[in-house]
Amino acid sequence: MSKRRVVITGLGAVTPVGNDIPAFWAAIQEGKCGVAPITLYDTENNKCKLAAEVKDFQPEQFLDKKELRHMDRFTQFALVAAREAMQDSGLNMEQEDATRCGTVVSSGIGGIATTAEEHSKGLTKGFDRISPFYIPMAIANMAAGQIAIAYGLKGMCACPVAACAGGTNAVGDAFRYVRDGYAEVMVCGGAEATVHPQGMGGFTSMKAVTLATDPNRASIPFDKERSGFVMGEGAGILVLEELEHAKARGAKIYAEVVGYGVTCDAYHITAPAPDGEGGARAMAEAMADGNIQLEDVDYINAHGTSTPLNDAGETAAIRKVFGSHADKLMVSSTKSMTGHMLGAAGAVEAIITALSLHDGFVPATINYQVPDEACDLDVVPNEGRKAEIRCALSNSLGFGGHNATVALRKWEE
Repeated sequence: MSKRRVVITGLGAVTPVGNDIPAFWAAIQEGKCGVAPITLYDTENNKCKLAAEVKDFQPEQFLDKKELRHMDRFTQFALVAAREAMQDSGLNMEQEDATRCGTVVSSGIGGIATTAEEHSKGLTKGFDRISPFYIPMAIANMAAGQIAIAYGLKGMCACPVAACAGGTNAVGDAFRYVRDGYAEVMVCGGAEATVHPQGMGGFTSMKAVTLATDPNRASIPFDKERSGFVMGEGAGILVLEELEHAKARGAKIYAEVVGYGVTCDAYHITAPAPDGEGGARAMAEAMADGNIQLEDVDYINAHGTSTPLNDAGETAAIRKVFGSHADKLMVSSTKSMTGHMLGAAGAVEAIITALSLHDGFVPATINYQVPDEACDLDVVPNEGRKAEIRCALSNSLGFGGHNATVALRKWEE
């Protein structure tokens, strides 16, 4: 089966710095920080006080109020982002073969708030009295399932659960599915809503999140004073389409997806391999998959979590792959603005990478102050840059040793 070309024709996002693509991309270009004191619950008895929450989210503007009561917050994020992406794509599903249109949407944790609430209810009322909607609200695949139901997408419907790499797995898996001829259209991305006492407590107890109290010194990727990630939430959804299918209907094209690499460190349940070997292989595989030369790559949207181990390990991985060309790369972490959106991170960052190629703009790593000799790359500190970039990578690295990279090219006729 011949490999086909795959392009991005629709984008949708709900994020800590904007609840639609125009607002989100404007905030990224401006270097807006989405980190602030937690408002979704009382943090008086918790060590972690900051998160990158979605602000002013009003899903009832887009979704039926009755149905909303039976959806966890992560699924609401996903459906609102999918609505924007589908409208943006201009697809008319009445004119499509629904069996050739599918869905791949990741979530790392799923409906943790629903699980916690129903557990509390079970303790007081008995577990046979918990909501009949508990399971279909909480399971991680339900964002994908609800999107497929909403738009009648009858092809493959899946949910890669690969911790912080899941969103990139979703984009990469969807890319391969279209490229290899199994579908014409795939709706893909990720969604997460883990700013909840149970989720935050778990990450706090394992010392993964920062306990910083200054929002501007909390999510600081590649900075020597980094001390852990800031939890983010939201969703990013992309519409991927076979090139000739997109051209036949006159679709606008943001960028072309050309490669995908996916590996495992097979090293530790939470810590990345210190030499970045797995992440390096993912980048190398993505470039080989897309027939990309080292010198073709101008920008990498780094995983860049603001943890001591990740940022040094990812730097080592980039240097391992690119050698001397690493000094010519722009490598920024937009988690400095959005926080770490877990299963949604890779999808949101793929959107940023596509828009960077489309608009000729490289976003900054904001709030960067103290250089670290272990992170000696051009991290695009504090101010984004206008730059014509030809090819870019987006990296995601997750607990369990999961590594994923997607390679995108600037779209040109």
